[in-house]
Amino acid sequence: MIHSTAIVHPSARIGEGVEIGPYAIIGEHVSLGAGTWVGPHAVIEGWTEIGRENKIFQFASVGATPQDLKFHGEKSFLRLGDRNIIREFATIHRGTEGGGGETVIGDDCLLMAYTHVAHDCRVGNRVILGNAATLAGHVSLDDYAILSALCAIHQFVRIGAHAMIGGGSMVTQDIPPYVMAQGDRARPMGINQVGLKRRGFSEEIIRDIKQSYKLVFRSGLRIEEAIEKIEDQFAASSEVRVFTDFIRTSQRGLAR
Repeated sequence: MIHSTAIVHPSARIGEGVEIGPYAIIGEHVSLGAGTWVGPHAVIEGWTEIGRENKIFQFASVGATPQDLKFHGEKSFLRLGDRNIIREFATIHRGTEGGGGETVIGDDCLLMAYTHVAHDCRVGNRVILGNAATLAGHVSLDDYAILSALCAIHQFVRIGAHAMIGGGSMVTQDIPPYVMAQGDRARPMGINQVGLKRRGFSEEIIRDIKQSYKLVFRSGLRIEEAIEKIEDQFAASSEVRVFTDFIRTSQRGLAR
């Protein structure tokens, strides 16, 4: 089901049941998985692999050349999973040689209008980017992370699983899992308790996460001391271990 005004390169791989709207452009190296819908005037180019049942709305730009002065036309990739929703005027760029050569987005994500995912980003599953949220190059978002509208995330920053960033925030350092952060520059404001409840976390686990958060951000302890106390108190909790592992491996340092 390809509209007569769409431009689809003969070498593009089009899966079963794909719909391509008026004036959309599909490039030579593009692969569209079964059941994907591409809206009017959307442009999908480069070495871009798109999974099943995605919805790419009008005027979105997917797989374009990275906005990186070190990029010199090398072959690089964008890999998009299944059942994602890419809204109007969103832009997603391919990777660069210096960043591993690929930008990756998982499954069941929602990228609202005017969002931007730059080169070499890693976006997990069920991530939400609010209107005009912007990821600079090499940013990592773990599963269920939520960025509210007009957020900007600095290069190489990591946002942990189930974290939530408030609207208009400028994030220049890592935000651990489960944490809510807001501001310019963003700082932790507590844990995402409502989100954790919605996703089935028990009251006991949420209490352990909250106590771990307080040890890191409210106790005045050095990070190493706080982690040691957390591991002594909550050694059996795999959820808390996600929190401490993230902190221990942070490269940019934590927003505090």
